[in-house]
Amino acid sequence: MLMKKQQNTFVLSLGGSVFAPSGKDKGINIKYLHKFEKFIRKQIAEKNRRFFIVTGGGYTAREYRDAAAEAAGADLTDEDLDWLGIHATRLNAHLLRTIFRDIAHPWILKHYDMVDKKAVDSPVVVCGGWRPGWSSDYCAVMVANDYHIGTVINMSAVDQVYDKDPKKYKDAKPIKRLSWDEFLRVVGDKWKPGMNAPFDPIAAKMAKRIRLKVIVTDGHDLKNLAKILEGEKYKGTTIK
Repeated sequence: MLMKKQQNTFVLSLGGSVFAPSGKDKGINIKYLHKFEKFIRKQIAEKNRRFFIVTGGGYTAREYRDAAAEAAGADLTDEDLDWLGIHATRLNAHLLRTIFRDIAHPWILKHYDMVDKKAVDSPVVVCGGWRPGWSSDYCAVMVANDYHIGTVINMSAVDQVYDKDPKKYKDAKPIKRLSWDEFLRVVGDKWKPGMNAPFDPIAAKMAKRIRLKVIVTDGHDLKNLAKILEGEKYKGTTIK
């Protein structure tokens, strides 16, 4: 029996690439965080919306993974890499919770084998990673399942899903809508720490099982995010 979904409550899977990018601009993007905070507070005050925000690891995760790989060499396991990424997501989650400290749930969610019934009373709940083998995407799907939320908005550095990697292929074509089976045919069915995919394929399998809707969109574009929340025409890919 399917539980009734919460209305006006959304899971935002906020990719680390959005607010803590790697590369030449690596670091915490304070300007973006100011805009994001203003946006979320306005949505809560004017639209009475509530948000579970799941943070990615961003540059912190990649810096520590790269350092560990160089220091440990071949002895480094996927589990070791995953733990580094998990702790990076938790550090980022604490950063977000601090920004929303006056309206956020008092502590971050990081264990998904239990449900915190008091979490649903807060306008903002910030969530980190849990255990090896689970990406932040998977955690977002588990949050949606645990708290009966119908939509996950995957805020990443890509604006939508393409039929192939747009960074490598100029003729890559955007896809507006996909079933979960179609999506899995695009990205494959295996997860690796640090994997660069629009949505973790293991999380996709879980999302399919619980009939979850996931929207993949550019996390930098908050005007577009507002359109998604309003049910208006938006740029992104809907998977369900």
